[in-house]
Amino acid sequence: MAARPPLDALDLAILNALRERPHTGALELSRILGVARATVSARIERLESDGIVTGYGPDIDVAAAGFGIQAFVTLEIAQGAIDAVQRDLEAIPGVIEAHTITGSGDVLCRIAASSHDGLQQALVDLNRSKVVVRSTSVIALTEVVRWRTMPLLASAADPSAGRSSMSRRAPSS
Repeated sequence: MAARPPLDALDLAILNALRERPHTGALELSRILGVARATVSARIERLESDGIVTGYGPDIDVAAAGFGIQAFVTLEIAQGAIDAVQRDLEAIPGVIEAHTITGSGDVLCRIAASSHDGLQQALVDLNRSKVVVRSTSVIALTEVVRWRTMPLLASAADPSAGRSSMSRRAPSS
């Protein structure tokens, strides 16, 4: 797969405007950004065809929707059983995302539930999978950094903007 050129300032401005106003059309975006509507439309089409823009929401806060108990579960699975565990995880409504990982486990899942009993049931359901050898769970207490993409995209467009304030601190003596 060929490397895609980095996003430029207009791409970032369009993405940021869409994050802030997801229902805004190309004409209004062109007014906000001060560029031609055809330019905005072409850029959005390219961002979609490149797979960068994958949808237009809505973003859903599961805690606000009544599922305020969340946990991260690391699964160790039987060798070569990723397809089977994927089917099993997709059958459990509380599994809101899952990723294959490196390290001591094989799959990291994020689970949401409306109560501790609901969380316990989701964990029981996970462990009923014939391919799950072991699971380890931790309950999330608070969200420190909300899911975000714009700082990462901006750092690729301007590497000096991507350095954190921690990396710019003077060394202590």
